[in-house]
Amino acid sequence: MLTLIKNGYLIDPASDREGFFDLVIEDDRIKRVDKDIDEDRLKEEAAAAGKEHRIIDAKGRYVMPGFIDLHVHLREPGYEYKETIDSGCRAAAAGGFTTICAMPNTKPVADSPEVIRLVLERAGRAGLVNVLPVAAITINQEGKEPVNIKELIEAGACALSEDGKSVMDSAIYVRAMLEAAKYDIAIFAHCEDKSLAGDGAINAGKKAEELGLAGISNAVEDLIVARDILLARQTGARLHICHCSTKDSAGIIALAKQSGIKVTAEVCPHHFTLSDEDIPADDANYKMNPPLRSREDVRALCDALKNDIIDVIATDHAPHSAEEKAISCRTAPFGIVGLETAFALVMSELVKPGILTLRQMVEKMSLNPAKILKIDRGCIKEGSIADLVIADPDVEYTIDKNSFYSKGRNTPFHGRRVCGRIDYTFVGGRLVYESCRCHKQGKL
Repeated sequence: MLTLIKNGYLIDPASDREGFFDLVIEDDRIKRVDKDIDEDRLKEEAAAAGKEHRIIDAKGRYVMPGFIDLHVHLREPGYEYKETIDSGCRAAAAGGFTTICAMPNTKPVADSPEVIRLVLERAGRAGLVNVLPVAAITINQEGKEPVNIKELIEAGACALSEDGKSVMDSAIYVRAMLEAAKYDIAIFAHCEDKSLAGDGAINAGKKAEELGLAGISNAVEDLIVARDILLARQTGARLHICHCSTKDSAGIIALAKQSGIKVTAEVCPHHFTLSDEDIPADDANYKMNPPLRSREDVRALCDALKNDIIDVIATDHAPHSAEEKAISCRTAPFGIVGLETAFALVMSELVKPGILTLRQMVEKMSLNPAKILKIDRGCIKEGSIADLVIADPDVEYTIDKNSFYSKGRNTPFHGRRVCGRIDYTFVGGRLVYESCRCHKQGKL
């Protein structure tokens, strides 16, 4: 198959290329990027090679490397009533994500080569986006014994994480970090002092008091961010801080980077869009971990993104059933879905207001995640894998959770007016999504 994408505004920081370009995809690779590629010539080339051809007019749209999400919960195996690998991959394709990292807190936990291979096999069967399994740091995520990192890497693990909790025993954590440094695999750190968090449901403050809910202080996150960075400096491990939510966490990360410590960090759309003041009632669709913080924290996160202290935008896509979220924040599980709303929120809250440039958006959603994973993605160069997204930056619409491909409907953004829509997603040259339609196995 030869595909010609015409008239789009291409944004590719990896090649330092931004502007109006055409490009040709041949099979799974980018064949050519240039100005004014001739349609008739492409048709002749396709005919001569005995190949089908397709022409997409991307006028008024951005053409970007496919987004890479470092932080997704696909729930399978074990919690398929919340999400399956297939439904999560559909949601990813609809959101413009061509590669997603699946967190290990499944049942069984992804702490063995068998579970890693199971996730890869089922992702291959889904046939939509690239799924990279993240392995647990300790066996069964119990914090008592590190996993066999070498075996998990050989099985296909892309990173290590105890996501959903922190490894609270620092001695165990150091053992794991030293092994991770030995094999140059990143640790994705969920930073939470569980004993300090207690039974907290939302951010500690006036809103928690108003709703009669236990609060989670900023120190719950900040303490472990500082500890993990210090341990990373001691061990030489590559540390990636997940879902930053506080002003001081961003400040600590900035200091660490100035000191030359190998640390990167992500922020989620809900944390740069909403504060705890936006929680309307005891509504578990506003319950996530870490919680929505103060407006001061939101401003600090936006500044950290703008100043490239925060490297990555990730979703922490965490689907739950409607029944699980239909109860009080006191007992409902943490987490919201995010794959299908991320691009629109980035456009609406960061790019349109001038907080991020288009280049920065692509760096944080494509190029930087690829660098952290050390994979050959996040770019649009001749010869590179054709993982692409084409998006309309200006179309306005209202988010409707009932239109999601994800099985999860747990979002605080239902009914929110946004701009920015994904129109096409290509994975390895295959068209896997176009507006309102997913294509399994590349079949049109």
